[in-house]
Amino acid sequence: MRYFDYKNVPEKLLTPEIVQMIGNIHEHKGKQELFLEANIDELKTLLEVAMIQSTGASNRIEGIYTSDKRLEELVRQKAEPCNRSEQEIVGYREVLATIHESYEYINPKPNIILQLHRDLYSYAGSGGSYKSSDNVIAETDAGGHQKARFIPVPAFQTAEAVDELCTSFLEAWEADQMDKLILIPMFILDFLCIHPFNDGNGRMSRLLTLLLFYKAGYIVGKYVSMEMLIERTKETYYEALQASSAGWHEEVNTYEPFVKYYLGIMLKAYHEFESRVEYLKHRSLSKPDRVKAVIEQKVGKITKKEIMELCPDISKVTVERTLTELVKSGYIAKVGAGPSTGYVQIESFQTADQGV
Repeated sequence: MRYFDYKNVPEKLLTPEIVQMIGNIHEHKGKQELFLEANIDELKTLLEVAMIQSTGASNRIEGIYTSDKRLEELVRQKAEPCNRSEQEIVGYREVLATIHESYEYINPKPNIILQLHRDLYSYAGSGGSYKSSDNVIAETDAGGHQKARFIPVPAFQTAEAVDELCTSFLEAWEADQMDKLILIPMFILDFLCIHPFNDGNGRMSRLLTLLLFYKAGYIVGKYVSMEMLIERTKETYYEALQASSAGWHEEVNTYEPFVKYYLGIMLKAYHEFESRVEYLKHRSLSKPDRVKAVIEQKVGKITKKEIMELCPDISKVTVERTLTELVKSGYIAKVGAGPSTGYVQIESFQTADQGV
C-alpha cells in the first residue's frame, strides 16, 4: 500500500514559480486581515453570495443541477429538496455551513471525514461509510469508449489508507516544517487517489480543501467561491489531477501540477475578493451608478455575469435594466451574441474599430 510522507517538501515542488506564488499569497493573507476588520457589512453580502455559488458550482462539477432560483431558495433554506439532485445540493450546504461556523474545531481525522460524508448525504441517506466495492476513475474517448484513467485504492484497503493518510498529514501539520499552501494540495491529491467513497469524493475533496485552508488562516473561500473558480477551470483541474496522479501507486508521481493549480486558484480568489470589497465600498452610489463604475474600470469587454459577480448585492433585473439604459444612451455598445455577449464603452469600442 502507498506510504504517505509529508515531513519533507519534495525538492521538485520548490520551483521559482511556486515559491513566488506562495510569497504572493502570503502578502494577500496579510491584507486579508485589514479587509476583514474594515468591511464588516460588505463581507456579510459576499458571504451569502459565495455560499450559494459554492454549493451550486461544486455540485455542477459532478453533474448535479437545479435552476438558479431553486438553488438560491435551497441554500437560503426557503425551500425543501424535491428530488435526489436537490437532496445532494442541500447536503453540501449543510456541510459547508458546518465548516464555515466550526472549522477551528474540526480536524481531518477518519471519523470526522466519515461524519462529514454522512452529513453530505443526510438528505439522500447513503453516506457515512467507505466504499463497499472497488471503483475506477474512467474517461470517455472521442469514439464514446470508456477507459480507466486511474484505479484507486481497493475497497478492502481503504480504511487503512485513510488512517495512514490522516495520521501522516496531522503529524506534518503539527511539525509545521512544510508551508501549508503546499501541504494541503498534497493531502487532497492523495485523498482523491484513495477515492474512499462510492460517491461524493470530488465534493468531499473540495469541502476538505476549504476546511484546511481556513484552519491555516486562508479564509478567502468564505467570501469568494473557490468551487466556482474550479468550475470555470474544470478542464485544467482534471489535467492537473491526471498529471499528478500518474505513478501514484508506485510513489513516483509529482505533486507539482496539482499544487500549482491550487495556488493559482487561491491567488485568483484573493484578487477577486479585494476587487469585490472595493466595489462594495461604493455602496453610497446608486446601483445603476455602481454598475457604470464597474464598466468604467474594466479594460475591454465585460459580461453581465462578471458585473453580477463584482456587485453581488445588485439584482439581475437591475443589472439588465441598467445595461439596456446605458446602451440606449450611447455610453456602451453590446457586442457578441448568446453566451459570449458582452459590453464595451463606446469610446474604446470605436478606437478599436478604427485601428488606433
